[in-house]
Amino acid sequence: MEYKDTLRMPKTAFPMRGNLPNREPEMQQKWAEMNIYEQVQKRTEGRPLFVLHDGPPYANGDIHIGHALNKVLKDFIVRFKSMSGFQAPYVPGWDTHGLPIEQALTNKGVKRKEMTVAEFRERCAEYAYGQLDSQREQFKRIGVRGDWDNPYITLEPKYEAQQIRVFGEMAKKGFIYKGKKPVYWSPSSESALAEAEIEYQDKRSASIYVSFDVTNGKGVIEQGTKFIIWTTTPWTIPANLAIALHPELDYVVVEESGQRYVVAEELLQKVTETVEWSSPTVVKTVKGSELEHVKTKHPLYDRESPVVLGEHVTTEAGTGCVHTAPGHGEDDFQVGHKYGLDVLSPVNDRGVFTDEAPGFEGLFYDAANKPITEKLEEVGALLKLEFFTHSYPHDWRTKKPIIFRATAQWFASIDKFRDELMQAINDTKWAPAWGETRLFNMVRDRGDWCISRQRAWGVPIPVFYAENGEPIITEETINHVSNLFGEHGSNIWFEKEAEELLPEGFSHEGSPNGKFTKEQDIMDVWFDSGSSHQSVLEAREDLQRPADLYLEGSDQFRGWFNSSLTTAVAVTGKAPYKGVLSHGFALDGNGRKMSKSLGNVMVPSKVMNQLGADILRLWVASVDYQADVRVSDPILKQVAEVYRKIRNTLRFLLANLADFDPKKDAVSFDDLREVDQFMMVRLNQVIKTAKKSFDHYEFATIYHTINNFCTLDLSSFYLDFAKDILYIEAENHADRRAMQTVMYETLTALVKLTAPILPHTADEVWSFIPGVEEESVQLTDMPEPTVYANEEELLSKWNAFLALRDDVLKALEEARNSKLIGKSLAAKVTLYADESTTSLLSSIKEDLKQLFIVSDFEVIGSLREAPEEGLKFNGHTVVVTKADGETCERCWIVTTDIGKDDIHPTLCPRCASVVKEHYAHLTAE
Repeated sequence: MEYKDTLRMPKTAFPMRGNLPNREPEMQQKWAEMNIYEQVQKRTEGRPLFVLHDGPPYANGDIHIGHALNKVLKDFIVRFKSMSGFQAPYVPGWDTHGLPIEQALTNKGVKRKEMTVAEFRERCAEYAYGQLDSQREQFKRIGVRGDWDNPYITLEPKYEAQQIRVFGEMAKKGFIYKGKKPVYWSPSSESALAEAEIEYQDKRSASIYVSFDVTNGKGVIEQGTKFIIWTTTPWTIPANLAIALHPELDYVVVEESGQRYVVAEELLQKVTETVEWSSPTVVKTVKGSELEHVKTKHPLYDRESPVVLGEHVTTEAGTGCVHTAPGHGEDDFQVGHKYGLDVLSPVNDRGVFTDEAPGFEGLFYDAANKPITEKLEEVGALLKLEFFTHSYPHDWRTKKPIIFRATAQWFASIDKFRDELMQAINDTKWAPAWGETRLFNMVRDRGDWCISRQRAWGVPIPVFYAENGEPIITEETINHVSNLFGEHGSNIWFEKEAEELLPEGFSHEGSPNGKFTKEQDIMDVWFDSGSSHQSVLEAREDLQRPADLYLEGSDQFRGWFNSSLTTAVAVTGKAPYKGVLSHGFALDGNGRKMSKSLGNVMVPSKVMNQLGADILRLWVASVDYQADVRVSDPILKQVAEVYRKIRNTLRFLLANLADFDPKKDAVSFDDLREVDQFMMVRLNQVIKTAKKSFDHYEFATIYHTINNFCTLDLSSFYLDFAKDILYIEAENHADRRAMQTVMYETLTALVKLTAPILPHTADEVWSFIPGVEEESVQLTDMPEPTVYANEEELLSKWNAFLALRDDVLKALEEARNSKLIGKSLAAKVTLYADESTTSLLSSIKEDLKQLFIVSDFEVIGSLREAPEEGLKFNGHTVVVTKADGETCERCWIVTTDIGKDDIHPTLCPRCASVVKEHYAHLTAE
């Protein structure tokens, strides 16, 4: 007789191996055929909206691990919200204008100068759409659920039309102006740059100390005294128009080798050491304010450099006398404006000196450093030259140094609504909390926003010029251009003449002959993406402004968070977001930035081809994403091992529910045994923790909570001792149905809780669960925690039992190691216990030997009787011996009752009874 045929062994078609690289695309195809996004939106229709607004990635190149981190975090939140009482649409977007696409086409051999601007822009759009399509498929492969067929794209006519209206509204309020100011200028790109387009790299620079001769000391200092300035940009000396001092600082006139010099008193010692003076003597001390309007002579040219006062002057470095070139620095410009100085910037778009720098015309600015320094030395003005390496701003695209250069540009005034920006930041919820301080300080300290760029691929600045040069921005022209762009796209700006782009019959007093021209500059791409609150949130019926959440990398404090805030507050008076969540950068396993040269780049597609998207997603859930995160093959292998444990736990639960019908076999909570009730309470705790953690975006807590629950509570305890009931007892045995009820509730809850993180696996498991009606777990809601009257009592009692069980398991492990026993069922455990432990065990109605997975268990309520060889713990001693009797052929319990049944002499009484019932049932059938 084959007794194994009478066992109720686990049975499921759900595979043990995930085989995710092959199975996930099949699942995604099924989702596409179901139109799962639309089904989710339809199911949640009428619920409160939760809008997570997607910050648009740039449409160029394959996605990297940072993209994956970002999109998966968003997907966690959107999926959870749609299962938690909200309608949570997700509209992905793309940023499609800007220099990288122009460069990509140039690198592909596109001859830009052999075609019209409009033709080149068409090629740019074609390239952008191709990149977008590629990235879209890669994002979908990660399992990100969204309205992929209707994304927002910054080059689309309807988007551009709304962007023009944002510009027009800002202009209407007086926030847009044209002016000549120093801006970040990239000679390598021949364009102005925004702060967000700057990155810092080390650069070797000259450090020079230069003297300026006093020509009129205003009775305060003698003629011929020399002011000493310090600069690390010798090439800006031809643009010097003044020397700035701090009004409250003390300055000293010192004499060295018969010559008098002026420096800040605090810096005298440092200057003395640097320029190698022997023993300077202080002749006079004066306040900076007393030296205002003193005249000095420019060391290279026949012009004056007056002494001016500025609060920006410090004593952190240099001499306290600041070289001032209003055309090449923000502070210099401000103080120059105050004193009516010119804005001299004698370099052209390519960074080459013009004839405004006599003697250096035609030289690239960086190449001019040496001849300028040599000329200063020749005229006796150079006191010291040395070189040092420092962090210097570079163009983030060309990786080449930038300069400050005054050019005519379009600006958005920040000063005019800075207070409203600060208030909007205060009204926003920030995670991490330091994000508020970071953006607050940025906005508090930032200058006006240069929004114009001298490029071809972007949204044109919708400004016309009259014959007299006056710029024209009216409500009529803005509305007309917006409508034109909405119908034809912004390329029409480059295809038509100004008169054709103006409203029919348009006239202006500045153009008596009816002639107009148009602006050739385009908008900063951050204005593009920063307008998405209008072009997307406000324009689409399925979304709303403000969004509930913006979620991007921490670099977006100076990028999208900033530009979106600026345009939204300018237009609406409020932030475009209620909350902002930021994440760190992805680094390699050693904490280094990923780069091709180091060979440490982790590519999402490769990870998914080897391990699967759910492993990548589980990694995202496992890390503290608000800081920089590490990823490597060993790290992903650890995550894959956690996935394997979770999957195997779910499979075990499934396999033991093969004969369970939740509608007729489920047992009520009150009819469960205590140990089953305890597991329901523990499940309750998991549900509460996970849902709270989802709400607070603390995904690592969910990862650890579910992993620990599967590993410790289920696999190591409940499911371990359950086998003796699930496999051995009769099908409808009360204990068996009780455990199956707990397992069913646990399985459905875990699948729902993991669905936002492991959508492929969750949907796969869902398809095997008996009794579920929904086609996908995505079409269900999160489990709700239940309030049980005896929760605290159950937790206290059974947690104490589990601690005791750990001690018994240690004793059994020692017995195994000493070869006393093999499997734990070969053992008898005798527990010598104090009153507390004895009381605990006596209160447990379940079979103790079953809970401990041993064949015999005895409690002796006396610690004094414990033998010396026992394993001692606080409150009890554990003694392991071999169990007496023979092994049951069916359940493997060792007992002295074997042979008492005449028909089944090799079985224990329990198994004999179950087998008889089994064959009686078969006979009846």
